[in-house]
Amino acid sequence: MEQEFVSMQVVNPQAAGIDVGSRSHWVAVGQSEKDVREYGVFNQDLFALVDWLKEKDVKTVAMESTGTYWQNLYAVLISKGLHVVLCNGKFTKNIKGKKTDIKDCQWIQKLHTLGLLTSSFLPDGKTEELRTYCRQRANLLHLAASTSKKMQKNLRLLNLRLDVVVKDICGLTGLLIIRAICDGETDPEKLASFRHGNCRKSEEEIAKALQTNGRKDYLFALQQELDTYDHLQNKIDECDKEIDKMLNEIIQSDDNKRQHFIDVKPHKRVNKNTPKDIDLNLKSYQMFEGTDLLAIEGMSYSTVLALMSEVGLEGIRKFKTAKHFASWLRLAPNNKVSGGKVLSSKVPKGSNRLKIALRNAANAIGNLKDSTPLRDFFHRISFRKGRVSAISATARKLAVIIWNMVVKGVPYINPEGYLFLDQKRKLGLVKRIKKQIDKFGLTNADLRLEIEPI
Repeated sequence: MEQEFVSMQVVNPQAAGIDVGSRSHWVAVGQSEKDVREYGVFNQDLFALVDWLKEKDVKTVAMESTGTYWQNLYAVLISKGLHVVLCNGKFTKNIKGKKTDIKDCQWIQKLHTLGLLTSSFLPDGKTEELRTYCRQRANLLHLAASTSKKMQKNLRLLNLRLDVVVKDICGLTGLLIIRAICDGETDPEKLASFRHGNCRKSEEEIAKALQTNGRKDYLFALQQELDTYDHLQNKIDECDKEIDKMLNEIIQSDDNKRQHFIDVKPHKRVNKNTPKDIDLNLKSYQMFEGTDLLAIEGMSYSTVLALMSEVGLEGIRKFKTAKHFASWLRLAPNNKVSGGKVLSSKVPKGSNRLKIALRNAANAIGNLKDSTPLRDFFHRISFRKGRVSAISATARKLAVIIWNMVVKGVPYINPEGYLFLDQKRKLGLVKRIKKQIDKFGLTNADLRLEIEPI
């Protein structure tokens, strides 16, 4: 009995598949051995690869987003006019039999020929440059936080319990005292005199915690870490200048962005790690062409900066619906249905910097003291499923709100859904009260209600 094969329609007849590697790239333009070649990763090798694709009359290329090895090759392919589909590696891992580089590139080529691969999200060129500066700044902040912990450790070994009397040793009071200690000052009263006016502890309490044991080795290590911390802060300031320059370049080159202006928000708290010399309130309002994202409670300057650098305005517009945007952020549950039955509805694993920023904003919303629609939503989910689920659900709702504000131009107001739920609760309460009244046969006189004549 002859085996029957199901034929599939060829969507991309002039397609190639590339298996990206750290030392070489394997390219396939067909399924035979003569249609596969290996190229190096040097610049001349990349141009030779493109020339061979042009020779084979290839119009579109599919490749995996493997680490950072794909970026230079992707730039060369785009510059030569080829259409490139950059796909996630998990969509190309179903190859049968023994895995080789040759089979990998042929399998990618076959999938792309049949139109079974979808392209991953990529921001535009300007947004990508801004993203590089912002990610470098985030890395420097991480290193500065690590240095701060090492300074705290050395202070503890010196028996200087500065961490007990001040909230942040790298704050205004903490840094002044640490610098005085590194300069050789040992008098507790003198060190306590550097107390800033915002510090809650008195000078007497601070002096009690600053009686050192005089270890020179720990003092030397403290000085080293302080120098490292100052160096990192200088590097962060340099990143802030480049970010401000990049934001101005993007805004000033577009009339639709440049024409918008907004007043300062005095109620928004400025975090210590927020860029000091950048008006992110105005920049974000101009970047998103008149959309005030900071009007959402819980949204900080850091969250808005992450949104501008990770996706940007044009990036958000690439998503057709708010559900697509939330799904890309991996904040929406991946429902698996079979036979009309939901098998699972878990949120996919994985994260990105924008997802982390939205989750931080959701956590801040949960900590709000005043009642707001988003805060009330957070607490309802937290009561039923726990705080972790509430953070994910609120972050997803923030993503939906942001997409509607940016793409559809819908201003942020208290959603009508919350008002409807409140009305529904009131109606339910009224229904239950009426039922009890009918059950016990109560009258207006029993309830001491006086009905005014019409």
